[in-house]
Amino acid sequence: MSTPQPFRVLPRVTEENQHFWTGGEREELCFLQCAPCGEWIHPPAPICPACLSTEVAPQVSSGRGVIHAFTINRQLWYPDLDPPYVVAIIELADQPGLRLTTNLVGTDPEDVAIGQAVKVLFEKYGDGEDAVWLPFFEQDLTANLTDSAAVAFV
Repeated sequence: MSTPQPFRVLPRVTEENQHFWTGGEREELCFLQCAPCGEWIHPPAPICPACLSTEVAPQVSSGRGVIHAFTINRQLWYPDLDPPYVVAIIELADQPGLRLTTNLVGTDPEDVAIGQAVKVLFEKYGDGEDAVWLPFFEQDLTANLTDSAAVAFV
């Protein structure tokens, strides 16, 4: 028998954000990227904020980064989401300022630190066409801080 999943507020999937919420099925963290200038765009937008091009398309990111900021939630806000848990802002290695707010999982909250290397993992919620893969992050114990795929800009 499987362990019940913690409660999560699930996203409304649209044509503009489907790549982000379904990429986890392939173990891929996808963001829009501008073809002319290479800027990564999150949250999804139809126009690049750097060069104003409309030539944006989903691309696979490295899925690696560092903890930019975090908080440890010690209060029960939702049933089935037992505290303590970590809400973190992850700065991805792909571009300075490319950040994602998510949960850090698989780590004792007291061991979390700003600048810690992390990598993405996914948890599936829902079935069929309603399925989404929520991106979470965990410590990246294999990160080589001289490797550009593991280094983010803090």
